[in-house]
Amino acid sequence: MYLHAGNGRLIRKESIVGIFDLDATTKSQVTRAFLSERQKESGIVTITSELPVSFILTFDGMIHLSQLSTTALAGRAEAPIPSGAESS
Repeated sequence: MYLHAGNGRLIRKESIVGIFDLDATTKSQVTRAFLSERQKESGIVTITSELPVSFILTFDGMIHLSQLSTTALAGRAEAPIPSGAESS
């Protein structure tokens, strides 16, 4: 199963550690340092050309910046697959 994270980007749900609000989490110095380190190591994927409002952390340490809110992403992650959308 995949999460559509915006702009056609799909992320395997099983690989997601968490979905985080960028404004809320960057208030912490620890989170800002973590994001800065990941940026230096080319560990950030920007999904949007718009101002990102959330990020998705995956088990491989990659950060995916998204223009979608955490609420929208969480809703997409929990949404069932529409009938006929599964491929074999």
